[in-house]
Order: sequence, then structure tokens, then C-alpha cells
Amino acid sequence: MGFQGVVETVGQCVDAAGVAAIVLGAIAAGVQALRRARAGSGPVYQPFRQQLGRSILLGLELLVAADIIRTVAVSPTFESVGVLAGIVLIRTFLSFSLELEITGRWPWQPAPDLASSTVPGTSHGPG
Repeated sequence: MGFQGVVETVGQCVDAAGVAAIVLGAIAAGVQALRRARAGSGPVYQPFRQQLGRSILLGLELLVAADIIRTVAVSPTFESVGVLAGIVLIRTFLSFSLELEITGRWPWQPAPDLASSTVPGTSHGPG
């Protein structure tokens, strides 16, 4: 097996890992949501959505990595690089959208400082 064959196999393995991350994450999110619903222990929909979104994000990252491996290492033509750029743009937009849905902030925004936030109706000021 030559270099291109090895790279193609590696790309397929990373593709499979991306699909597995999405599928297994969706199953795990579903099982956890069913357990919460049956136990009546808090909200079900929002945690399900967040866990599912994280699984999709991980899967998208792996799928992009597989595309990069195959495109750059096997056939770096202008056409294949252009197609890769389009795929990466679309997946990046999806990743940003999912991140916003999961965390409520853009990826480049800092996480809220929970220690300095105040709860309405309480006073944490001096004195």
C-alpha cells in the first residue's frame, strides 16, 4: 500500500470517528434525556439539546479533519482545495451556530465570570 492508500485509509478512519461521535453522542443524549424524564429530575429538553450539540460539534471537527487529510495529502489541486474551502466554511458556520445555541455566546466571547455575577435581590457590595 502506497502513501496515498495510507492517507486515504486514515481519512476514512477519521471520517468514521466523526460519524461515530455524532451517532453515539445522539444515543447517549437520548438515553440521558429518557432517564431524566422518567425520574422527573429537572429539565429534559435543554440538557438533551446541549449534549446533542456537543456531539455534533465533535463530529464536525473530525469530519473537517478527515477532509483536510484527504484533500491536502492526496490530491492538492486548485479544484479540490476550493471544494475543501467551501466545506470548511459551511462546517465552520455550523460549528459557530451550534456553539451559540449550546452556550449562549459566540466562541470568541469570554465565558461569564460566575463569581462576580450578582443574583437579583441580593447585595454583594461593600458595607
